Amino acid sequence: MTDRIADIWGERTPHGSGQVWPERVDQVLAEGLADADVDRWVQSACVLCSNGCGCDIAVKDGKMVGIRGRGVDRVNRGRLGPKGLYGSWQGEEHRDRLTRPLIRVDGELVETDWDTAMGRIVERSKELLASKGPLSHGFYTSGQLFLEEYYALGILGKAGIGTPHMDGNTRLCTATAAAALKESFGADGQPGSYTDVDECSAVFLYGHNMAETQTVLWARVLDRLDGPNPPKLVCVDPRDTEVARRADVHLAVHPGTNLALMNGLVRELFANGWINEDYISEHTANVDQLRSVVEPWTPEKVAETCGVQAADVRRAAEIFGTEDRVLSTVLQGFYQSAHATASACQVNNLHLLRGMLGRPGCGLLQMNGQPTAQNNRECGADGDLPGFRNWENPRHVQELARLWNVDPGVIPHWAPPTHALQIFRYVEQGSIALLWISATNPAVSMPQLERIRHILDKDSLFLVVQDIYLTETAQYADVVLPCAAWGEKTGTFTNVDRTVHLSEKAVDPPGEARSDLDVFLDYARRMGFTDKDGQPLLDWSGPEDGFEAWKECSRGRPCDYTGLSYDKLRGGSGIQWPCTEAQPGGTERLYTDGEFPTAPEYCESFGHDLLTGATTGETEYKATVEPGKAWLKALDYTPPHEEPDADYPLRYTTGRTAYHFHTRTKTGRSRRLNAAAPEPWIEMSVEDAARVGCQEGDIARVTSRRGSLEVPVRIGDIRPGTVFAPFHYGYWDTSDGGAAAGSGTGDPAVVVKADGGRHRAANELTITEWDPVSKQPLFKNAAVRVEKLRSGDGPSKAPDTTASRRATGARR
Repeated sequence: MTDRIADIWGERTPHGSGQVWPERVDQVLAEGLADADVDRWVQSACVLCSNGCGCDIAVKDGKMVGIRGRGVDRVNRGRLGPKGLYGSWQGEEHRDRLTRPLIRVDGELVETDWDTAMGRIVERSKELLASKGPLSHGFYTSGQLFLEEYYALGILGKAGIGTPHMDGNTRLCTATAAAALKESFGADGQPGSYTDVDECSAVFLYGHNMAETQTVLWARVLDRLDGPNPPKLVCVDPRDTEVARRADVHLAVHPGTNLALMNGLVRELFANGWINEDYISEHTANVDQLRSVVEPWTPEKVAETCGVQAADVRRAAEIFGTEDRVLSTVLQGFYQSAHATASACQVNNLHLLRGMLGRPGCGLLQMNGQPTAQNNRECGADGDLPGFRNWENPRHVQELARLWNVDPGVIPHWAPPTHALQIFRYVEQGSIALLWISATNPAVSMPQLERIRHILDKDSLFLVVQDIYLTETAQYADVVLPCAAWGEKTGTFTNVDRTVHLSEKAVDPPGEARSDLDVFLDYARRMGFTDKDGQPLLDWSGPEDGFEAWKECSRGRPCDYTGLSYDKLRGGSGIQWPCTEAQPGGTERLYTDGEFPTAPEYCESFGHDLLTGATTGETEYKATVEPGKAWLKALDYTPPHEEPDADYPLRYTTGRTAYHFHTRTKTGRSRRLNAAAPEPWIEMSVEDAARVGCQEGDIARVTSRRGSLEVPVRIGDIRPGTVFAPFHYGYWDTSDGGAAAGSGTGDPAVVVKADGGRHRAANELTITEWDPVSKQPLFKNAAVRVEKLRSGDGPSKAPDTTASRRATGARR
């Protein structure tokens, strides 16, 4: 195997259209070990991006010592990316791991036992429920837990406490994926399959830097591009990413103008007759309104608004309109920008207009950003009702009440579920007095961090954090619970193309750490949550009980798991849902018959106004829906609320690098990954850097209306007028942020709150604003100015292997 830090995507195994992607097994063992030294291999799947690559964990003497890809798995055919190879087990075996619960005593976090820690949580929880009721409680979780853990949390939150204040950090990365699928098709669930890469004649990537966010999926695309009959490639991204460098058409739009581009592409399909009239008539509704909205968006108008060439708009539309098998993928470049849901719906509309769904190579993947984000949405830990049920449909609420044997009135359904940014607002206002955060780090990942730090530090808040390390967020907690990580517990999770994997426990967690599931079950027991018959609300003895309970919840719903079991998931490949008695091998693609789950009694949502976010409501929906048909929804473009001006002349956008995941909780503790991208940076174009007098590596201050950061400059191939920053970097490994990896202390009690010193987190600058439908924050729409602070002592440490490589001619 090549050095996968320098060669991110590994050796090529080219294949042509319709051919099976060749197997290539990647493997890393601890230094000095060979295959013969491994005691056993334990089945799992990687959790360091949303791809969901099947893998095996090497175990020796009770410790994880390696990882290899599973050649039999449909997702990756044996391949693993750099994060999986160098950050999975390595990122967990660090002396900073939490091993005992912590409680706050006289302002300091000190170690304690589980009874004391849980006793404090339960005492405060009962006090608040008695004095203020269920709306006093909020839960903010992750895209990192297992299905069984999300479902347990969904039940105890909705049927035990009865709070609507539940969401996950999935709200920050891919809430728009779910929203767009519901608006167009009536329910969540990706129509396409990864195997569409092997079958397509064109690939469109909308705001999706696949080369760094899903490295193994990009390897699959590269193998098609380097094989016979390669697909055409179209990229929408303001940066010159690896995707853009291989593209036939690169549309480097201004951040915030995605909807203008999409309206123009849809218009070109109408104008040139590149539509399937029969499919539109038989399987869609609202085509006339769509045609009316996009009509003004000529290529010239798109070019003027987006900063691209009209000829490129025409060429991209021609590729979509004339190729016979098109695959589209969408990610944060659309989801975290203005008009997120409306823009993502226009991608759906392109496929509907051409009838390109449900056939090999005609795929649509509204991508996820995390490995278990899909399960958060399925199981109701994000506030939605489990099983893709509709909170506005009384029948769906009653189904859950029967399943859980509780009164329907307990389950919150009187108003929309509370989204993450509103949860933090309620904490700020004081109505939420207990916030329970699991496996996420909002003190780095949320927008407008100065405000978030003040919210987390409020005296009126009782904050519970469960995690594997003492994160920047955990430093504010009243109680910190040490939890088991990947490889230290058993459970299932589902990737973006609906493939379900089983991850088996390989080793014991360190010290007294427990699985998140055990924590939730313990809390439910101590709280005395029961059903109508007085029986425990959660009577599971372990994760397999939770999986069996979930299967019943999913029965008959779009995400039907009833044909799956732990035994069925052992030994071979992951399996795609829906998997039922009638479809025992799973389902590769949805909507093969052109029938969509839009019937009022079945759909997950009655839809929304794309401009205001107002719900359509049951009455209007029933009056206008054509059951079984998809919706062609559209919205006219308007500029983002915050645009560049004389004081803040540049557009600011954030994103990821191939070598880190989220806030570097694990990848920052991997020696190889951290060495590849050890510190933050900003990217500027050659022209913009010259304008402010910066050379490569100089230290600059970037300022928005909300804050500033001071980091080295990378002069890169990004469109002029745009500044990019990776969002991964916080403060835990800085001198003013407490004990760092390699600091020699390893004592979590000495870590201080990271609200002083030099700011370097990208979200110091971002805005507290969200899409009206998906409620996803607009991390990619802000206005900033840049000023040079001092000369650097050499090039920035940004990677030279990815989109952040230095521009040709950048000095130093």
